[in-house]
Amino acid sequence: MDSTLQKRTKPRYISIDDPNHFVTFCDTLYNHLVNLLPRHNHELVIICIGTDRATGDSLGPLIGYKLLDLDFDSVHVYGNLDTPVHAKNLEEITQQVQFCHPNALVIAIDACLGTMQNVGSIAIGEGAIRPGAGVQKDLQPIGNLHITGIVNFSSFMNMVVLQNTRLSIVMRMADIISGGIRHCIGQYYGE
Repeated sequence: MDSTLQKRTKPRYISIDDPNHFVTFCDTLYNHLVNLLPRHNHELVIICIGTDRATGDSLGPLIGYKLLDLDFDSVHVYGNLDTPVHAKNLEEITQQVQFCHPNALVIAIDACLGTMQNVGSIAIGEGAIRPGAGVQKDLQPIGNLHITGIVNFSSFMNMVVLQNTRLSIVMRMADIISGGIRHCIGQYYGE
């Protein structure tokens, strides 16, 4: 996967308060899939990063949980509420993905903290993310494409902010992202 990591491009931000958020999310994601999946043998790996132990960091596991029943031979989801992908097992999961799906397009999904103006936005862009950067964890970059949900604002006490993030914003994002992924995968693979 490291050899296929791309330089991060400027992501597109989609506010969950925008009345057209779902259509915009789906259009953006589908365009990336159409452009990138053919280069990766039409195989897709979705890595949902985070933990259910902090509300703000539960976005990834919630999305993984909502995608558990995806039934496409070329689509693989890692990380959910029962088996989260987090700082302690990220390297192991990355190695597993490299071994089992060496040519797949990897979408990394994670919650993040940002500026006050971007709270409540979902960002989609090409390139890897660095999970845990907001809480000073030095983890390897992951993904060819990233989807991040800006769940709260960044401060000098980021872990406390993540633990005190409102579940409603995380759930709204999880619904939009998981629903959008389902829609785009169904459209791409011809369901």
